[in-house]
This record gives sequence, structure tokens and C-alpha cells, in this order.
Amino acid sequence: MDAVIIAAGFGSRISALSDSKPLTPVCGIPLIELGVRQLAAAGVDRVTVVTGHEGARVEAFLAGLSARMGLAIHAERVDDWSRPNGFSVIAGADRVAALGGRDFLLVMADHMFAAEILQRLAREGAPDRGVTLAIDRRIDNPLVDPDDATWVRTQADGRIAAIGKTIPAYDAVDCGAFLVTPELPEAIASAIAAGKGGSLSDGMQVLADRGRAATMEIAGAWWLDVDDPRAHAIAEEQAPAQLNLMGST
Repeated sequence: MDAVIIAAGFGSRISALSDSKPLTPVCGIPLIELGVRQLAAAGVDRVTVVTGHEGARVEAFLAGLSARMGLAIHAERVDDWSRPNGFSVIAGADRVAALGGRDFLLVMADHMFAAEILQRLAREGAPDRGVTLAIDRRIDNPLVDPDDATWVRTQADGRIAAIGKTIPAYDAVDCGAFLVTPELPEAIASAIAAGKGGSLSDGMQVLADRGRAATMEIAGAWWLDVDDPRAHAIAEEQAPAQLNLMGST
């Protein structure tokens, strides 16, 4: 199974701790390595990492990680890492297709997940959906930063009605883990053609409007967006007990 990790952005909110978000260590292990190991534990055997800011450093680390793990890790660098993250999704999907793949797990480089989230998500594919998003119904989850969260409003059948950081009504939060089909990069491109900025959420909304955006509830499982020093401190404290990857070499 393929996976794509988005690791292109600057990471301004965590820059006080590190000049490369993907290489920021948590309990001595870079975030990007934790992400790769989480995906491998979910059954992924090939990972594409979309790089940008500090791309050469991240790619050099990935080459060594690939050798250590015996796992195929490919880097796909975007020319302009300041553009919205949907451009990175398109770049990653193009590399997956070039390698002969199709559907893939998609995560952000700064997100951590309990093992069962990605393991369950990998099995969620179905013909009636173009994407499946892991969602947390705990909109008051103390680990979630409400000022940075992407919110989701679902329909009665669990499909997405609306998604974004500023939607007025919501009943879940986007966990940052997706099972993607080729419909999602096409939807992002469609949103860009219609004048949208090109964020991942723009493409998700296109699929939601088509009735093709499904969800998977994480049922209280642990996850964390390590996006700023506060979240990093939480990760240092909680990750050893929450992740079965800690201590791996």
C-alpha cells in the first residue's frame, strides 16, 4: 500500500524549536520518522514524502531512514512550498501514479496517531467514496488547538457536508489522516480552476458537494497535531505511552 506525507511547509508556529518541522525531534525521534513508522505499522510498504522547505536536509534524512528500515521512501519536492497544501497533495498523487499506485493513505508530517487509527483507515476504501477522512467527534478535545483546527460538519449518514477552519457550525474535527483515491487531487485541481486557493480543504469541499467525501470516526483514539511548542511539550509527555513506535531504531 502507498502513503503520502506532506512535509513541504515552513512550520512557522514551531520555528522557535526547529528550523525544519519534519526533522523536529519528539523523544529523540524526528517527526518525519515517526510518521513513516506509523504508516509502516499500518501496512504501508511505499511512502512518498512531499518536501519543500529545507528539502535537501529532509531528503538526505529520508535516504538514510529508507536504508535503515528497508522501506521504499521517495521524495517529491515542490517548487514553491509557500503555496497551499493542496498543491503538495497533487504532487504526491502524481508520484504515486508514476510508481504504479493508485489509492493511498495521506497524512501530515506533524501529526501523530494511535496505531489503530491508520490501521482502520487503510481498510475503509469503498466504491461509494472518493476520499475517507478520519474525524474526532470530541470537538472539545483538550489536545486540539481550536484556533488552528480544521472543522467538519457531517450529514446524517456521516458524509461530509462542510469542512474548513472557519465554517460556522461543525460536529467534528479533522484529524489530518485520509484514505485518498485519484478523485481528491482532481477535485483540488477543479477547485483551483474555479478560483480557490488550492488548499486540501478546498478539494475536500468539492468532493463533499459531490457526495463523495466519507468519514471514519476514531472512537476516542489518541492523536495529536504537533504544530507549536505547546503541542510539542504534550507530545514529549504523552507519545511514549501512546505510540508503539517509540524506541525503534
